[in-house]
Amino acid sequence: MVEQFVGTWKLTFSENFGEFLKLLGVPAAQRQMANKQKPIFSLSVDDQGTITMQSLSIFKVTELKFKLDEPFEETTLQNKQATTVVTLENGKLIQNHTWDGGELRLEREILDGKMIVKSIMGNAVVVRTYEKEA
Repeated sequence: MVEQFVGTWKLTFSENFGEFLKLLGVPAAQRQMANKQKPIFSLSVDDQGTITMQSLSIFKVTELKFKLDEPFEETTLQNKQATTVVTLENGKLIQNHTWDGGELRLEREILDGKMIVKSIMGNAVVVRTYEKEA
């Protein structure tokens, strides 16, 4: 079922992203720059089942390699050491980050050919919409 996420996706809509970044402690100048970005997201799977997710923007390239249901360590965008587990639940790709004093959940799903990404931290929710590139 991960196959539906495979490909390259471009951000087309973002709701509540600036407020979410503020909650994460991102400085105002960085929030302004981040809000103007239209990152490209790509996902691929190799023949051993290793998933590679990349997020590309003008300022940064982030890459994660993992297998479903296997915890791994990563450094978050806020420079925090986190344990992350990615699962597939009811057609959604769920990414749970936990670190000392915090938790962040990303839910990716395909609706009407678009990838909808919800980032949830406490009561704060960001919704970002991506369209698949040809």
